Amino acid sequence: MNYEAVIGIEVHAELSTETKIYCGCANKFGGEINTHCCPVCTGMPGTLPVLNGRVVDFAIKAGLAMNCEIAKNSKQDRKNYFYPDLPKAYQISQFDLPLCENGYIDITAGGIEKRIGVTRIHIEEDAGKLQHDACEDSSLIDYNRCGVPLIEIVSEPDMRSAAEAKEYLDTLKAILQYIEVSDCKMQEGSLRCDVNVSVRPVGQKEYGIRSEMKNVNTFSGALKGIEYEIKRHTQILESGGTIVQETRRWDDAKGESVPLRSKEDAHDYRYFPEPDLMPIVIEQAHIDELKAQIPELPHNKKQRYMQDYGLPEYDSEQLTQLKSTADFFEAVIECGASAKAASNWIMGDIWRIMNEKYIEIEQLPFTPKQLAQMIASIDKGVISNTAAKQVLENMFETSKDPDVIIEELGLKQVNDEGAILEIIKTVIEQNPQSVLDYKGGKDRAVGFLVGQVMRASKGKANPQTVNQLLTDELKKV
Repeated sequence: MNYEAVIGIEVHAELSTETKIYCGCANKFGGEINTHCCPVCTGMPGTLPVLNGRVVDFAIKAGLAMNCEIAKNSKQDRKNYFYPDLPKAYQISQFDLPLCENGYIDITAGGIEKRIGVTRIHIEEDAGKLQHDACEDSSLIDYNRCGVPLIEIVSEPDMRSAAEAKEYLDTLKAILQYIEVSDCKMQEGSLRCDVNVSVRPVGQKEYGIRSEMKNVNTFSGALKGIEYEIKRHTQILESGGTIVQETRRWDDAKGESVPLRSKEDAHDYRYFPEPDLMPIVIEQAHIDELKAQIPELPHNKKQRYMQDYGLPEYDSEQLTQLKSTADFFEAVIECGASAKAASNWIMGDIWRIMNEKYIEIEQLPFTPKQLAQMIASIDKGVISNTAAKQVLENMFETSKDPDVIIEELGLKQVNDEGAILEIIKTVIEQNPQSVLDYKGGKDRAVGFLVGQVMRASKGKANPQTVNQLLTDELKKV
C-alpha cells in the first residue's frame, strides 16, 4: 500500500523586544545565570504581571505578514503543567481567543507553488532552562529565559513531505526577519519548532494517528526527524501494528526519535482565563498603522527580482532569504551595477569570503557603492574578472576604494592593441608546435597560446582583445 505523509508544524519564535512579556527584565540572550529575572518572571507569590504592549504589536505584525485575521478582542489564559523550569506551575498563553487566525504562507517546493494554512498565532511566555550536570548527576535551573516573549505559529497539516516543510520553515523565518520581530537565531534558541507527523493510505481523507517531536532547535533536525517519523510510521502500519499518539524527542546524534510521554490534550492543561490580566482590545486604526509598517516580503520581492531584473528563480530566492542581503543587493544596483553582475559577485566570491571569515553581510568592510565601482571597472575594461577577485579580497582586508587598490597593485588591463600585438607575435614565434597544432585543427592550442600571452603580460592584457588579435594573427601564419 502507498502512504502519504501529513505534516503540521508549530513554531515558537522569541520576540526581539527590549524587555520581557510581563515584567521589566532585560530580554536578551546570555548573561550570568539567574541575573535577568525578578519576582514577577520567577513567579513569586503576590506578584502581578503587566503585559508588554510591544509584544502584542509584534504578534499582530506577524499575523498581518502571514495573511491572518486579527482579533480585535482577545484574552490570555493559564496553561497549567508541572515542570521544574516553570516556577509558577503554569504558563501564561492564549487558548480559545488567539490574536491571529486563519492565515497562510505561500511556498515554492519542487517548482510548484503551494499555500500552507496558518491556523493561529498567539502570544505566550517562555519557560526557564534546565542545566544538566552529568558529573554531579543533577539538574540546575536558569530562570533568565522565564518570561521571554514568544509567538507560537501553528500551521495547518498541509505539508506532505520534508521538502515542503523545509520551504515552509525557510519562508516563515524570512518573514519574521523581514518584519524585524525576531532575530531567528536558532543557535540561541530564538526559533524552535514542534513537528507533528502522521501517515495515511493515499486517497484516504481521514488523518492517521500522529506523533509530535518537541523543541527541535535546528531546521536540519526537523527535516531529518520528519523523514525518520514517516519511515517509522509506514513500517509499523505495513507490519500490521498500530501507531501510538505520543510526544517524542529527536536525538540528532543517534539520528532517531525516542518516546517522551503520551500526548496531552487541551483538557490535560486545565486552561482557564488569566485572572491577573485584562482582555486585549485592539482598534482597527492601530491594526492599519501596523500594517503600513510591513515591508515588501520575500515572496513578493523574489517575484519582482525575476520580473524587473530578469534574474533566474534560484538567484532571486537566494538573495531574498535575508532582508539584509536583499537591501545590500538593491543598494549595489542603485549605484549603477547590473543586477546579474551584482548577484554573481554577492552569491559567489562575497559569500565565499564571508563564510571563511564567519561574518554576516551587515559586517562587510566595504559599501554597496564600492562594490558597484569595482563592477564598473570590469565593465569599462579597466580590470579583468581575474584581477577583480584580487581587488575584492583586498577590499575585505583594507576597506579601500577599488580604484585605489587597482592603482596600488597595478592591476589595470592593457588595452593598447599595438602593445598586445607585439606580445602575441613573440608568443607565436616561441611556440611553433602550438601554431602547427592550431593549423591541424586542434582548438585547444588557441587556449594555450592565449595563456602564454596573458602570462607574458602578467595578466594585464585585455582577454577579449587578446583572443581577437591572436585569431587574426594565426590566420596570417
